[in-house]
Amino acid sequence: MSILNETYELEGGVLIPKIALGTWQISTPQAVHPTEFALKNGYIHIDTAHGYANAKGIREGIKASRVKREDIFITSKVRGESKTYNEAMSDIHDQLEDLDTDYLDLMLIHCPTPWRFFNHKPTRPHFYKENIEVWRAMSEAKEQGLIRTLGVSNFNVDDLEHLIEATGVKPAVNQIRFSIGHTQPEIVAFCQENGILVEAYSSLGTGSLLKNEDIQKIADKYNKTVAQVAYRYPVQKGMVILPKSVHDKYILENADIDFEIEAEDMAFLDSLDL
Repeated sequence: MSILNETYELEGGVLIPKIALGTWQISTPQAVHPTEFALKNGYIHIDTAHGYANAKGIREGIKASRVKREDIFITSKVRGESKTYNEAMSDIHDQLEDLDTDYLDLMLIHCPTPWRFFNHKPTRPHFYKENIEVWRAMSEAKEQGLIRTLGVSNFNVDDLEHLIEATGVKPAVNQIRFSIGHTQPEIVAFCQENGILVEAYSSLGTGSLLKNEDIQKIADKYNKTVAQVAYRYPVQKGMVILPKSVHDKYILENADIDFEIEAEDMAFLDSLDL
């Protein structure tokens, strides 16, 4: 079985594929072909967000692929700037309309703060109460059958703790920046201890890892590319990955990671501080 068909189980028995086509920084016109090509070549998970403003392109790509909606897992996100019940509910319905779908498989709070405030410093502004209102909207949408499961993105440990304490519900996933040399151990440890699946984005370090000589040596050992090693690394740690490309060659290569990085090589990659 291809890794594209491998899944993790979330709450309620929802199965989430380990690999999603990432669509960040892909415009609506650009999104059509990659979506169609990926779905025709085995991808079954598409990751988007209201803030990406490309849902209509993804919709057209899905239609062109002729893959049935029920055979696709679609993740989207409420905007970081949406911090009220009404704003969150509007984002959800916008995505349903723009994607032309009756439901979303996974909906995330894209950021615990409006983006202009976001960082991982303890002194940054917190929006605990506002996130509870966003979660309330998402939960109601789930009860209405519009969303199958709920999660968050870019949440620090304290953001997670406050949301869990206030709602009594653990998010199914936390989508965070995670790559070789940037592993956010405190957040990852909290998620793993609390049964929250980590989704890793920017696994190439926004491109900075591609010319790394240390990773290149590991890639040569396995006859793989640096990108394939960089994507395999979080998968081997039990995470979902979101490789993004608009090029057919790389869409295929990014999913060709059915290999195992040996323990000593994983330890070496763990040791890199990039």
